[in-house]
This record gives sequence, structure tokens and C-alpha cells, in this order.
Amino acid sequence: MSDVNERLDSLRELIQSREFLEGKGLSNEVNIRIFCYDPKDEMAVRHFTEKLVTDQSLSCRLIEYNLYKVFLSICDDKRITDRIPSQEEKKGKQFILDQMTRVANNAAFIGKMQYEPHEPGDVILITGVGEAFPFIRVHSLLDAMQPHFSDVPVLVMYPGTFDGRYVKLFDKLKPNPYYRAFNIV
Repeated sequence: MSDVNERLDSLRELIQSREFLEGKGLSNEVNIRIFCYDPKDEMAVRHFTEKLVTDQSLSCRLIEYNLYKVFLSICDDKRITDRIPSQEEKKGKQFILDQMTRVANNAAFIGKMQYEPHEPGDVILITGVGEAFPFIRVHSLLDAMQPHFSDVPVLVMYPGTFDGRYVKLFDKLKPNPYYRAFNIV
């Protein structure tokens, strides 16, 4: 556990650095970074991000989007949240997944995450990646986010691995290609 705690402490410092906030050293790529961690460390990472988001001493402004909470908000807006369990019981998990991929698509997530104006020092913090699976996949969401958040660094807390070409959720699922991000710490 100490390894993840040391990495999280380093992350706290790094997100406040000018290089991170300005995307320096990324060869003109979009400023998307992924903090990968072993899924067994989920509770430590959650505790860290809860403290980080409320830390008033940071020299950056974290704007957290927990993908599971965003998903629930989309469902609430469509007034379907309470009906999902009975529909799943009647029609099955695949039916629910098919319906949710239409309702809670990348555009719906981005609509919930949009804010203006983007200010220097803002950092988008994406959490809840594992909780929101399989309803949203982070590799496709990041692709869709690029035109809307190109001027803001994005940091994804990712329970799995990223080898620079593929993200692998929980270190168990089929890897998905994503090449525009960078590992952090």
C-alpha cells in the first residue's frame, strides 16, 4: 500500500506544477494523463481524491467528475433511474446495457461535464471509471472530450494499466486502444 500512497503524494505535487498545468513536455499532444493503480488500491485512491478535491491549499482548481455519479445524473434527468432494476429483472442485463449506451453516451457525459469559462489552473479530474463500467468506457470518452477540453489538463484515476497504447481496465478486461494520453507518476 505504501507504494500507491507515495505515488499519490507525488501526484498531489505534480498536478500543481506549471509543467503539468501547461502541458509542457508533451510534444504538442493533448494534456491527458492517466494515473494507473492496482484495483485492490481503490479505497486508498478514493480516500486520497476525496481529500484532494477539498484541499483549499492547492495552487490549481480541481473539477472532479465521478463517471458513476455523472451516469446516475443522466439517468435521473431521463427519469429512468428507479425503473432500471425492474427492467433488468424483466428483460435482462444485455437489454439494460443496450438501452444505457444510447441514453448515457459520450455526448450525454460531455454535456454534464461542460463548464465555461475554462480558467488557467483548472484540472479536470476523472474518477469512478471502474464504477461506471460497462456503461461508459474511458478510452472513448477521452476521444470525445478532446475538442471540448483541449485547453484544460485532464487527469484520469484509472484502476488498471495503460502501456502507452492500450488501456486495460481492472488489468483483466480486453485492452482498448488509446494513444493520446500519458502515464503519470
